[in-house]
Amino acid sequence: MSLTFYYAPQSSASPTHWILEELAIPYEKVLVDLKNADRKKEVFAKVNPNAKVPVIVHDETTIFESVAIAIYLGETFGVERGLFPAAGPSRGKAIQWLVWCNVSLHEAMSRMFWASNDRIPKEMHNAALAAAGKAEVARLLGILNAELDGKEYLVDDKFSIVDAHLCSWVEYVSICGVDMTGYAAIGAWSKRCLARPAAAVQ
Repeated sequence: MSLTFYYAPQSSASPTHWILEELAIPYEKVLVDLKNADRKKEVFAKVNPNAKVPVIVHDETTIFESVAIAIYLGETFGVERGLFPAAGPSRGKAIQWLVWCNVSLHEAMSRMFWASNDRIPKEMHNAALAAAGKAEVARLLGILNAELDGKEYLVDDKFSIVDAHLCSWVEYVSICGVDMTGYAAIGAWSKRCLARPAAAVQ
């Protein structure tokens, strides 16, 4: 079995990196310089037409998009390791939260980021769009906080790669300056997740 992981630090590859460490499977890391256009083109010519990380190549199978990778790794390696639910209702819940993270939370964060972040040209900033994105992020965090209230972890109340994936994203939300003080359940859950040794790769 061979598995190659294409990544860049502090990118959307961080959840995949954490998941791979939790699964404790052998893999090769390929660091991609996202600022080097020629290197990106060389690396991604075959593995990802989107020219973005993360990407994994498992034997002859190439998977990109972090949520697709999380589901693939969960189904392929996670069930037998107790880190992903077997097929059934709990698997449905796991996929629900993974997709929610990358579709709903990510979209709201992107809206806020592109409308206000210092790394984006000021002529592209839009205060109204930034405020709307921020409000949506707050609403979504409220949903996650309510789900975690009284629970240790998201699915079947036991740690899984779903927690690793979402916690990594929540850390990004916090780094982007979103005030997390009103989400006590998320804070306690994040602390539990980040205490795991595998989280150190982020």
